Amino acid sequence: MTAMNTIFLLLSIQAALGAFDNLWHHELEARLPQRTSARYELSLHAAREAIYGVVFFGLAWFEWRGAFAAVLAALLLIELGITLADFLEEDRTRRLPPFERVLHTVLTISYGLFLGLIAPVLWAWVQQPTAMVLAPHGWVSWLFTAYAVGVWAWSVRNVLAAIKLYRTAPPTQPSALHARGLQPQPATLVTGATGFVGSALVADLVRDGQRVIVLTRDALQARASFGPGVWVVDTLDAIPSETTIDAVVNLAGARVLGMPWTQARRRQLLASRVDTTVAVVSLMRRLHKAPRVLVSASAVGFYGASPNASMEPLDETAPPRPGEFQSDLCAAIEHEARRAEALGVRVVRMRFGVVLGHGGGAYPMQALAARMGLGAVLGHGRQSAPWIHLADAVGLVRFAMAHPHLQGPVNAVASEAVAQAGFAQALAVSFGRRVWLRIPGLPLRAMVGEMSTLLLDGQNAVPSVALAQGYRFVHPRLGGALAELAGT
Repeated sequence: MTAMNTIFLLLSIQAALGAFDNLWHHELEARLPQRTSARYELSLHAAREAIYGVVFFGLAWFEWRGAFAAVLAALLLIELGITLADFLEEDRTRRLPPFERVLHTVLTISYGLFLGLIAPVLWAWVQQPTAMVLAPHGWVSWLFTAYAVGVWAWSVRNVLAAIKLYRTAPPTQPSALHARGLQPQPATLVTGATGFVGSALVADLVRDGQRVIVLTRDALQARASFGPGVWVVDTLDAIPSETTIDAVVNLAGARVLGMPWTQARRRQLLASRVDTTVAVVSLMRRLHKAPRVLVSASAVGFYGASPNASMEPLDETAPPRPGEFQSDLCAAIEHEARRAEALGVRVVRMRFGVVLGHGGGAYPMQALAARMGLGAVLGHGRQSAPWIHLADAVGLVRFAMAHPHLQGPVNAVASEAVAQAGFAQALAVSFGRRVWLRIPGLPLRAMVGEMSTLLLDGQNAVPSVALAQGYRFVHPRLGGALAELAGT
């Protein structure tokens, strides 16, 4: 009984650490279910979780005697093989952060201890007549039943995600890039290419048969995601000066909504955007021929977040609000991007609203909350919630690349303006739910500080330039955009 108690304790630790690894690293950071390159890794995860479900439920309620003990031992060895294959796949396709590597080491040690403890138990069982003998352990059995249901549900979820990724994976193309990166036709350079909008843009460009160069910190992930037809670099110094680049799309930058805006976090947000923009302009200076156009990502946060003026229509001529971090951040990015104008490059400063899509951004978590009936009005709910569908975010970037008369700031937002309360209600309706919750603004401001302006204050940005230049939105209305997302 003492041995089983220790086994249950180790398995509980394994379950808790595994759940954290899944939620934090695989879902929030790596976003594996949205990565085409992760379909094999997700398949391995699904198989391992299915085995864990059998182990949790089987040990909670039964003694596996005779041949059944051998079956259980085989499952545990198969799980070990799956874990080793998973380690190899992770090293091949993505760069793991240090904490994830440490966590995987702890999980491996914990599993080794579990195998050491369960081995003599299995040996005792295998020598008995073959039978599955009911042997409950009180409340522990019910706790482990809950563990089993949880990992089985996650296994099914990963199976469905892997199937979807296998079905939607683009066919690989033979590389048409020369050994030193010289292309037979001009290329498009995309920074931040493994991000939410960037990955969708690269896929769109590749489908059109265009040559693409991507700058990324995680070359392994990018090569696995985009295939051999895309030239991946982890530094712009790797691009020779004679390379012909027709257009540059600068989407690089750490996620703004996340950890509170401490001084260290502010420096990170600023450096991740400004430093890359400076490097892009430096590349343009040393190229034998400067690119034709630079499309540089900014945000509607350029206009600040005054709650008193949040519903005032703001076109591209509206000024920034110095002293507000998000406004200063956007202004700094745009200032560096405009330096390319001195090289004769047409510069388009794309001020994005919240981009809605399945591949990342705010929508997946918001949709999950709405589907569970946990959608909420934030603060008074009257603040503007500027939004744009992913198809239009990519569409506007392509439009800006192609139209020679489009330059300067462009509000990348849909033409229908909505307040946050209206957005929350429309999102809930798309799943057949209603909004019941209201989160007061004061606690949010107290908890996350100035970052709360992203949630509680807004900018009623309007796409005046895009409409004037003739761009036709794929999803101009929120209801239609959300219905399309909910149905896919």
